[in-house]
Amino acid sequence: MNYNEIAKEVLLTEAKELERASNANSFDMNGAVELIYNTKGKLIVTGVGKSGLVGTKIAATLASTGTSSFFLHPTEAMHGDLGMIGKDDAVLAISYSGESEELIQILPHLKRFDIPMIAMAKNPNSTLAKYADIFFDINVTKEACPLDTAPTSSTTLTMAMGDALAVCLMKKRDFKKSDFASFHPGGSLGKKLFIKVSDLIRTENLPVVSRETLLKDAIIKMSEGRLGNVIITDNEKVIGLLSDGDLRRALMNDNFSLDCKIEDIATMNPKLLNNKDLLASDALKIVEDYKIQLLVVVDESNKLVGVLHIHDLIEAGIK
Repeated sequence: MNYNEIAKEVLLTEAKELERASNANSFDMNGAVELIYNTKGKLIVTGVGKSGLVGTKIAATLASTGTSSFFLHPTEAMHGDLGMIGKDDAVLAISYSGESEELIQILPHLKRFDIPMIAMAKNPNSTLAKYADIFFDINVTKEACPLDTAPTSSTTLTMAMGDALAVCLMKKRDFKKSDFASFHPGGSLGKKLFIKVSDLIRTENLPVVSRETLLKDAIIKMSEGRLGNVIITDNEKVIGLLSDGDLRRALMNDNFSLDCKIEDIATMNPKLLNNKDLLASDALKIVEDYKIQLLVVVDESNKLVGVLHIHDLIEAGIK
């Protein structure tokens, strides 16, 4: 039995269902976006079983991308948690059959309070669909399950619809990276989107010399600075950088002399960064693209502000 082929068939089956749904025009995304965008309160997502698990993920995605949202289990709602839904809220209810008993039980109570509802189900004539203000058809022609019973293609489509809804709302709200960072301050994702160059640069005891400095004196300065580099300035402006790589290459030259001027072997006009508010993750890309270890940060006049070493980025967990 070739399990690679089976896996491929599963992926293709689900991909075809996504493609079919995208062409079917069986959902009112414009209406859903406007309803949620104009909701003063929260969007409550609800569902049971696999639909509930998918709904939990959809609620989490919405909450992290600017739409205040949480998941509420219908059973818990019938035993007191219905009070979590306020008059200014809206509901996204998910049930593939549209007839899940636990979910259907709370619908009359939601309507009693005039709570606007978006429904995701396979049948536009289902009980859930009839209660809804906006309906998303998540019907699939084939589950990826070999028995065509276990929710596979249908849960994938439902989750994709939730992703599409979240992305549309991000566009509607003009949701930016800076907004995303505000919701993800911790972990590697937060570091990537939140930490700036100014948070990591070194500004004190930097190894700085003039262009007239002799190489032998520059090497001493390099050792003291412990950056593997020496920064060359002229009238306080950065004009060059001597790296340990420059020094090794100079040693291979037959005319090498410790009494030469540093500018004779240094890299003149090195890569500089004049934006200390740049995200550290973007600075890492510059370091990687230019294959350098040290990024010199300057102001608008090319005066030295500080340096950012690749080790500083690694230690900060920037990837």
